[in-house]
Amino acid sequence: MASPTASTISAPPWWALRARASARLRRWWHDRLPLSDSLTLTQRNVYILPTRAGWMLAATLGVLLIASINYQLNLGYLLTFLLAGCAVAGMVVCHHTLRGLTLHLLPPQPLFAGHLATLDVKLVNARRAPRHAIGVALLDTEHWSFADVPAQGDSTVQVSFKPARRGLHRVPTLTAETRFPLGTFRVWTVWRPAARVLVYPTPEAQPPALPPGEPRSGTGVAAGVRASGEFDGVRGYQRGDPMKLVVWKKFAKSGELVSRDTLHMQRQELWLDFARAGSVDAEARLSRLTAWVLAADAQALDYGLRLPGVEIKPGSGAAHRLQCLEALARA
Repeated sequence: MASPTASTISAPPWWALRARASARLRRWWHDRLPLSDSLTLTQRNVYILPTRAGWMLAATLGVLLIASINYQLNLGYLLTFLLAGCAVAGMVVCHHTLRGLTLHLLPPQPLFAGHLATLDVKLVNARRAPRHAIGVALLDTEHWSFADVPAQGDSTVQVSFKPARRGLHRVPTLTAETRFPLGTFRVWTVWRPAARVLVYPTPEAQPPALPPGEPRSGTGVAAGVRASGEFDGVRGYQRGDPMKLVVWKKFAKSGELVSRDTLHMQRQELWLDFARAGSVDAEARLSRLTAWVLAADAQALDYGLRLPGVEIKPGSGAAHRLQCLEALARA
């Protein structure tokens, strides 16, 4: 008995070839869509097809029409054309519900890796009639967020996704649809936002203490460092210390009233260095540096950040923290 040839064994089934061709065609179509954080729905970007219920209604109307013709049923004709008219009217209302709507994607907020990125989509209705049952979701998912948009008003819906890793990620392709009022037709659109989401490294759960401070140039040997080697930069509160030097974050956390040690801060600089973040791999080092940035910011310390090819001078405050976290995300 002859053995099957290699081409017969390795040939993929026809349904696999069909699925592959369909995926390529769909990818080509999506790549042609413009990137925009605002989309106004018109006849050029709104699509309509019957749902499963719509196809069942069409089959039922066909059966009713054939039965009415065979048996010459006047009431059958009336029922058939009445249902057909309702279906056509529902198709027009369904398409008109989505057409003319404007979608705005609000700027997404940065987040830490492992968390869900939440996208706020504003639906703006300039028409003098409300729009009902409009859903927004990520393409090829079943997690829909529905909203009714009032006349000449707007509504906001939220969709979420989980980025795979740290870095700058493009917002996934979104879709909006409605099946109002009868559910016999599905009207939808496909939307490619241009916005990107910045994902910070995940902070290390139990990081070691902050590294010791480095002496400023020209100050000689480092002084004022804790015996444990942790950079502190604060001292116990003394009567007469200016209130602006009191570290209120530390007081709220531990109940200890302390002030910034200005003399120590003049001689010391806290540097969070990638090369000194331990012998772990690169991603673990970035996680440790992220935890150190959050810890130094919580203690209201001045700190700098050194990464391969990047150096951020010491500073403090929310803007400095965000600058350091962004550098860690892009490293």
